Amino acid sequence: MTTILRYSLTILFLSAMSNTFAYSNTATPPDSTTNIVDKTAATYIIEEGKTMFGIGRIKDALIKFRQAGVKDPNSWKAAYWISKCHYKMNNYGYSLKYANSAMTLGGEKVNKEIYFTLGSVNHRLGNIDSAIVNYNKAIENLTKSRAKVLRIAHHLEECEFAKTQIKNGKLFEKKRIEGEINSGYDDYNIVLGSDSKTIYFVSRRSNTTGGGMNPDDQRYFEDTYKSVYDEEMKEWGTASNELGKLNSNGFDALNYISPDGLIAILTVNSTATDTKNATKGSDICEAKKNTKGTWNSPKPIKAKGLNTSYFEGSATVTSDGNTMYFVSDRKGETRSTDIYVAHREGKSWGKVKVLSDSINTKGRETTPYISPDGRYLFFSSDGHLGMGGLDVYVSENLGETWSTPVNLGYGINSVNNDTHFVYNADLKKAFMSGFELVGKKSSIDCYELDLTKFEYPKAY
Repeated sequence: MTTILRYSLTILFLSAMSNTFAYSNTATPPDSTTNIVDKTAATYIIEEGKTMFGIGRIKDALIKFRQAGVKDPNSWKAAYWISKCHYKMNNYGYSLKYANSAMTLGGEKVNKEIYFTLGSVNHRLGNIDSAIVNYNKAIENLTKSRAKVLRIAHHLEECEFAKTQIKNGKLFEKKRIEGEINSGYDDYNIVLGSDSKTIYFVSRRSNTTGGGMNPDDQRYFEDTYKSVYDEEMKEWGTASNELGKLNSNGFDALNYISPDGLIAILTVNSTATDTKNATKGSDICEAKKNTKGTWNSPKPIKAKGLNTSYFEGSATVTSDGNTMYFVSDRKGETRSTDIYVAHREGKSWGKVKVLSDSINTKGRETTPYISPDGRYLFFSSDGHLGMGGLDVYVSENLGETWSTPVNLGYGINSVNNDTHFVYNADLKKAFMSGFELVGKKSSIDCYELDLTKFEYPKAY
């Protein structure tokens, strides 16, 4: 190419760019059209954000989508993905705000999956009729295969079930626990001490041991905390995670303490840390209290089929210490998480078995709690018919099988995730975790319930 030709092409390119800037900055109102350079930059940034979103780095993805929205304020795609990020972060008010913005900006061009987002976020906010309208629009606009993957028909059933439950009213009422247990962070997974005056729970707050964050979801690692009931103030006292070796620099969640207080079972995951002897995944570990009254380091339980390279956790044990139920995603290719059982054989645990499909579904079964006598299993699931998200169910052990799980109903359950349900029959009280909606955000908090009138449902 000659020098003159290169020079001519350069002048032509610069002239075109100059005209583009002049058009976008003067001929067209800046609030309705974005210049081609910023529009291209926004598109590139959105693709970066989608990659981060896909691998679970939601906060990083949100930053990218916000940057794209600044570059191109007229981009429905930026608003759409900001909405999806906020939904993942349980900021349902913000999710709804940006989903509506995407609809306004995009019109007919908007990704038709926006209707599923609008259905989901209205569902979580308790706007059931709006959720139904948008779920139906999603079915009309998406392929049958995509609608099946998103389980839209199931969500419509949940909405109808929720309307019936709400109409019937609450038999029990959740009460947010008073004192120092709940914080602005997620707090959940209560384990009641044998004296009933001590509570252990799990939180992802900023003073976690080691101060580290999980690189995947970019939130603080879990720690186990302890709180003692203050008789004078009539509330739970200061929460402390100074529990010696029970907490590490990774994920640490206490799930069970033996009646004598000498054995603890925890879920531990140190794979995302620089710990010397890191776990293979989320492992079920056991810790014993020594003669000094302090806890020895938790060790993964060595039993065939118990701990694998997949997620294992949320263990619950009968009072005699002979039967353990836990959660695993080892069948993740075809299912979400299932509940498994193992029986003690001498000093070790025997063969691990998955519970029947009367309990487990293709959805998610999690946070089991077995009654001390082993007769009733409480658990959360989004696979059985519920009000939305994870609902709490109970099933009776019939020997060779389990009874059909019974939904514990509105008041215990809501249109959001309801988990970590534990029932103390002696106190006629239950503890659980659920969502606290504040403004456009929410967090997971710990609740208690008066179950004086509770009766186990009859098996069927």
